[in-house]
Amino acid sequence: MHTLVYDDITTAADRVAGHVRPVALAGPTEPGGVHLALELMQHTGSFKARGAQNFLLAHREAGTLPDAGVTIASGGNAGLACAWAAARQGVPATVFLPATAPHVKVARLRGYGADVRLVGTEYAEALAACEEFALATGALASHAYDHPLIAAGAGTLLDEIRRQVPGLDTVVVSVGGGGLFAGVATAARHHGIRTVAVEPENCRALDAALRAGRPVDVTVDSVAADSLGARRASATAVRAAQQDGVDSVLVPDAAIVRARQTLWDDRRLAVEHAAATALAAVARPGADVPDTEYRPAPGETVCVILCGANTDPTDLVAP
Repeated sequence: MHTLVYDDITTAADRVAGHVRPVALAGPTEPGGVHLALELMQHTGSFKARGAQNFLLAHREAGTLPDAGVTIASGGNAGLACAWAAARQGVPATVFLPATAPHVKVARLRGYGADVRLVGTEYAEALAACEEFALATGALASHAYDHPLIAAGAGTLLDEIRRQVPGLDTVVVSVGGGGLFAGVATAARHHGIRTVAVEPENCRALDAALRAGRPVDVTVDSVAADSLGARRASATAVRAAQQDGVDSVLVPDAAIVRARQTLWDDRRLAVEHAAATALAAVARPGADVPDTEYRPAPGETVCVILCGANTDPTDLVAP
């Protein structure tokens, strides 16, 4: 199995340059606050565009992109990115999603020209159907998170953030299957930056793997499960989380919902629950908070990655 290294991320950065939007940063609104990496403004509305472009461009370079196109199973965002990148490369995309996927994501997928297949109620069921389809048709099987090209593409975020936040100490990132986390943590460790991995209490594949010492299956039941609902974290993510400079924290759904509403109230940012999960973990210095939250030290420079915006905003309440 390929071990993800920083060189993979710099190679990905060179490959996707000009194909993805450089991340925009928003500074703190108060002393001691956090910087926000607005990756929700990326093509297709999430960070997944980075890995999808890196994956398909690498296969195009190697001459291994088949006429049958590409297929992927996804909670929604990875499928959107794959379909968008496939359209850019002029190849078909077949995307498998759980039948519970948000309608906004299904509609956007069809808008990108993807053949959308709804299977089961969880990501794992969609993945099994996708694997069968790849074997039967010869389509190139991509993955929502468990592939070094996908993780390396996601990791290109970190160096973009560093260039805009001098003296960055800590980056905070939501975790589902672990592609974004693995890429970001690999780049962050290279630069001596701490990574805080954040999961919903009831979608805790990385936390469970760290406790078991290996990837294990978990049940998924969270308001953020449409994006963070992987049953099992990737081995690459687990290895990254076992390194020095990584903290793993869990947050309740109530905190995720509250953080999402706060982003709307304070910034007029409509983010999906997966993006709000990272912010939900951050407590201001001196605050009386549960041990599950990450407490930045006084003077610590922190950036929270807001990873996606593919959400139905009608449940955001006007202040």
